[in-house]
Amino acid sequence: MSSPESAREHPRDWEAGETALDVSTGRVGRVMGHVGPRYQLRPLNGGREWEADPESLEAAYQSDALSAAVVTANTSQRIRERM
Repeated sequence: MSSPESAREHPRDWEAGETALDVSTGRVGRVMGHVGPRYQLRPLNGGREWEADPESLEAAYQSDALSAAVVTANTSQRIRERM
């Protein structure tokens, strides 16, 4: 049985298309791929990719994805209200 410490020492391999939570930033994104040890993620509703260390990634729950969608919707609404 693996301990949480061994999981941090040996992060899992992520496949393109999986949804992950970047705990270092609190952002949820879709894994696009990786170059070297770092993974590239894109926000679920599109946008600019960011890089994350494998140690910072965790499986995202549906509630994480929903929270990200709410933030995006709220931001879009605020932008429209300013126009």
